[in-house]
Amino acid sequence: MLYCLKSVRCAHPGGFHDMAYADWGRTDAERVAVCVHGLTRNGRDFDRLAAALSAAGLRVLAPDIVGRGRSDRLGSLATYDIPQYIQDLSTMLAAEGLRAVAWIGTSMGGLIGMSMAAMAGHPIRRMLINDVGPLVPKAALERIGEYVRIAWHFGEFEEAVDHIKKHYEPFGLTSEANWRLLTEISLAPDGRGGWTRAYDPRIAEPFEETEIADLNLWTVWEAIDIPILVLRGAESDLLEPETAAEMTRRGPKARVVEIKGCGHAPALMDAAQIALVRDWMRE
Repeated sequence: MLYCLKSVRCAHPGGFHDMAYADWGRTDAERVAVCVHGLTRNGRDFDRLAAALSAAGLRVLAPDIVGRGRSDRLGSLATYDIPQYIQDLSTMLAAEGLRAVAWIGTSMGGLIGMSMAAMAGHPIRRMLINDVGPLVPKAALERIGEYVRIAWHFGEFEEAVDHIKKHYEPFGLTSEANWRLLTEISLAPDGRGGWTRAYDPRIAEPFEETEIADLNLWTVWEAIDIPILVLRGAESDLLEPETAAEMTRRGPKARVVEIKGCGHAPALMDAAQIALVRDWMRE
């Protein structure tokens, strides 16, 4: 299993920033997947999945979207938004010489993928969308907006584990090892001997600067014409059953698989979920 941590220099209004990404597997692999995480998460969410896929002969790129994990934070003149993320990810793909990839996007990562796949000349040949769709209810956005504003400061790792178990319960993790891994990759040193959140608090600004309403991207969905598999957490409040069903009838007419024991969003860490993704990559 080959693994390398890389970074690429990207531009934003007023300057430049480095976006970090993990490169798993052989660079000459026939199939390449780009795994993109959710709003407050980072590319290490895909460590278990990427290790399994690369062991099966696939290549996986897992970026830390700017403002998260090992990537730089944006300057005050720049905004954390999907156009910036698309620009950064396009820079990464260009640096790697990749013109055709599979896309695995959880929540925000799925919205980024949908937005890219609706654009002319996009590089996405097939896409797995993890628990998000073209209609995101206001109530779910309000819940996320409240959470992203919470300040994390933990003096002990075990405090952080308790916090993660409480706030990420919908991920559906069942093993203590996975909970501890999720906690580890969610934290950054706070400079005082403790721990804090591994993302820039400024990613909450869009929730503070605009009135929250339903996010309606059906026109984007209708413009997509690639094969799509949608995973839906059976208890998800972000991808409602009616929206998932409509995604099978409109636009690219996705295939939907419901994941029991999860809300928003399946963590893609357990063996069954990893096998599902691996089988999809082999199709």
